[in-house]
Amino acid sequence: MTKNKKIVTNVLFIVMIPLIILLGIYLFNDRKYNIISILIAIIACIPGFYKYEKQDSNMLLIVIIAVLSAISIIGRVAFGLVPFFKPVSAVVILSGLYLGKEEGFLIGALSAIGSNIFFGQGPWTPFQMFTWGMIGFISGIPYISKKCRESKLALSLLGAFSGIIFTLIMDLWSTLNFQDVSLERYGVLLVKAIPVTLIYIVSNIIFLLLLKEPIGNMLERIDQKYGIKEMGE
Repeated sequence: MTKNKKIVTNVLFIVMIPLIILLGIYLFNDRKYNIISILIAIIACIPGFYKYEKQDSNMLLIVIIAVLSAISIIGRVAFGLVPFFKPVSAVVILSGLYLGKEEGFLIGALSAIGSNIFFGQGPWTPFQMFTWGMIGFISGIPYISKKCRESKLALSLLGAFSGIIFTLIMDLWSTLNFQDVSLERYGVLLVKAIPVTLIYIVSNIIFLLLLKEPIGNMLERIDQKYGIKEMGE
């Protein structure tokens, strides 16, 4: 991917998607969340169109993205009876680490909209798509990716950071849904969410340590044989 395309990708993920979410909240009063969710999914796919359109071999990478998204969705459903203790963030993080920023974002977004078929779609879905997408995006940043693949400590810290990020963004959604939006209300929600955030952190670290070897080794073997990292460049 050229420098210009990388800039376009960053703008799409970091600027355009939040603007679309805010459009859904303030223009449509969260009544059009299904349309907003679909728009986010389409935008998340755009960088992939640049990457895959010219190489038939990239079909393998598309299949891998589909499989990892399915694992994430099934994992969330399987742990549906355990509040806040889910493997979704771990799978999304590992996707970013081994596939790259764009793939990490896409798998995160698809994980949210796909699993909400079972848990229920709602105005929270676009925020979940963006939150898990950004977790995958951050994980795919080359420096972070390299450190976390090499060090369990770095990987655990990323898992903890992702748990905090999830709370920060989702509580922002909760705050924006009040008529009297304020930093004070946002702060109160964050304080109340501390026990849940701790569960997110513990959950992320446990699942990352459990899943890194099977998922990481699988993706490394595929990369050695087919060069999936080069496909994503």
